[in-house]
Amino acid sequence: MKIWIHHKKLRCFVKCGWVNRHIFFFRLCYDYSMKKKLFTLHNPFSVSGDQEQAIEKLSQNRPGKSTLLGVTGSGKTFTMANVIAKQNKPVLILSPNKTLAAQLYEEFCQFFPENKVCYFVSYYDYYQPESYLPAQDIYVPKETKINTEIERLRVEATASMINRQDVIVIASVSCIYSLGNPDDYRNLALHLKVGQKISRQELLQKLVFIQYIRNDVQKVSGTMQVLGNCIEVNLPYQKDKLRIELFGNTIEAMQWVSKLNNNVEMELDNTIVFPAKHFVTPQDRIDAAIRSIKSELQSWAPQMKNPLYQERIKQRVSHDIEMLQEIGYCSGIENYSVHFDNRASGAKPPTLFDFFDDQDFLLMIDESHIAVPQLRGMYAGDRARKKSLIDFGFRLPSAFDNRPMKFEEIEQYFNNVVFVSATPGPYELEQSDTIAEQIIRPTGLVDPPIHIQPRIGQIDHLIAEIKQTADKGYRTLVTVLTKKLAEELAHFLEDYQIKVCYLHSELKTPQRTELLQKLRLGIFDCLVGVNLLREGLDLPEVALVAIMDADIESFLRDKRSLIQTIGRAARNTESKVVMYADKITKSMKAAIDETDRRREIQVAHNEKHNITPETVRREVVKSISNIQTAIAAASKMNKKKKGPKLDREQVAQQVEQLKHEMVQAAESMAFEKAIALRDEIEKLEKQLNK
Repeated sequence: MKIWIHHKKLRCFVKCGWVNRHIFFFRLCYDYSMKKKLFTLHNPFSVSGDQEQAIEKLSQNRPGKSTLLGVTGSGKTFTMANVIAKQNKPVLILSPNKTLAAQLYEEFCQFFPENKVCYFVSYYDYYQPESYLPAQDIYVPKETKINTEIERLRVEATASMINRQDVIVIASVSCIYSLGNPDDYRNLALHLKVGQKISRQELLQKLVFIQYIRNDVQKVSGTMQVLGNCIEVNLPYQKDKLRIELFGNTIEAMQWVSKLNNNVEMELDNTIVFPAKHFVTPQDRIDAAIRSIKSELQSWAPQMKNPLYQERIKQRVSHDIEMLQEIGYCSGIENYSVHFDNRASGAKPPTLFDFFDDQDFLLMIDESHIAVPQLRGMYAGDRARKKSLIDFGFRLPSAFDNRPMKFEEIEQYFNNVVFVSATPGPYELEQSDTIAEQIIRPTGLVDPPIHIQPRIGQIDHLIAEIKQTADKGYRTLVTVLTKKLAEELAHFLEDYQIKVCYLHSELKTPQRTELLQKLRLGIFDCLVGVNLLREGLDLPEVALVAIMDADIESFLRDKRSLIQTIGRAARNTESKVVMYADKITKSMKAAIDETDRRREIQVAHNEKHNITPETVRREVVKSISNIQTAIAAASKMNKKKKGPKLDREQVAQQVEQLKHEMVQAAESMAFEKAIALRDEIEKLEKQLNK
């Protein structure tokens, strides 16, 4: 039976071309080499608490819909890793934001060092979407700044998904947005082998066509360097660069070469070069798209009653068509994606999900109580923004099809899903066939006791509690409802000689990480914030969580938010929670009742097994994940570096030095480097002539 299935797959791949057959055979051999066990879990911990029963429940009901209801600090990530190790399918783990995704990436790299763990999030450091505000008559153009490291990691993820099965992709919810067509990505992969007949010019043209840029100065991912008959390609998904040596019109040798010391790491007989970017389109598809765009413009423009809007759409689309004809690209090209993909209007766009072979994979949604509502709301928000652009002549109606997936389209992938949360929402609980509770913590820690304090005299009480906690060597988190209140309360506490800082959404991610590190080190004793103090923060030094305005029913004070906030105090044996309120709301009562229920179970388990709770011990590191360091470095590289201002004599000396380097570059036939140096010299000479 297995042989017949493989032959069936082979017939499908034959239709896609020789390269895809090669990829198929590679994966077929790889799957057999992995035998029955696809993932190898390296256990840094032993299964404890009620992890074993949770792992068993979740593993038995596959495929299917399940929920892992695990309290904060119970080792949900370790349970997820064990479930992954017990099945033989690639895995996609969705996270509600980049920070949590980076934490998961680092943890799963430690759990599965022999397998491929990938990171796939939005590659924008900054993103201002195109929009139009009719009331103010203001058009806001799209403005972005792409992080090259994240872009490389995204390409690495998709290339790995095509090449192998033992892949775990950690992605943010932005992965539901349109991505390049996976069939094009596969079909345009360039297969090379030693002895292959191909001219230098033809090879360079093929590399350029699949989005590799010739750059002899900056040797970053997605570039290639050419020196005579030697071509070096910096593949986005490979740590070493590919060196191709030609003799006449024949590939004489290929090697993997270290980017650091230029040593040859491995000789190659053949290899596959995948496109440097996801959006790669054959020329015939571009020509067909241009014809389709023209046809849509001709039918749509007469329908616009306002002549101003009619003229506007004609000018904008005509300009885009000219750019496509000349250079194969235009600003906002993603708005014409339905024409390039040749799909029907309203059809689901290709996304990361489509890169999984036969859509057969395990889906895990972390912090599902946040991620699922995000998945629900993305389509409506995107459509509302596009509607103004289309109604007022800035975009054609086909722009609607450049969109994230609708929730009902995402649900099609929920046939083999695990929702993970300490507070799962109604959707997860209703849809799940199995709910695995994980309440017992491996450390024996129990949920903290909750005290309700009247608002009268609350600030004096809070100051006393903070100081008492600091005297014990621990820290305090204070949650408020607004950013302004967070700042005001922090400044007020500062007047009482409390080492305090505030944290909210206007602070950049590196600033937040630095503040949390300083809190853990004891530079600050107290941190005041809004909802950023809920999911994903692991602060063992925190022994007091104070919730201000706990009796104001709102998004930040509903049952789930309160339980998540209470969970920030669940990593320390001395911890407690104080709610400042004049009444007990339904949300408060529900949160307190659930916490008490869990606490009773935990205490009973500890007494039965003679377990003494222990405070979590974790080393203080500046960065939560090493991957964030590389991403931050790439972000800094994108910024313009402003050095100290040079005087005229220093500028003149720099010009002479650059001229010398330019002559050397020209003599060694590094002409692109010489041109770049010449341009730099011209800029400096203009500065001298001012």
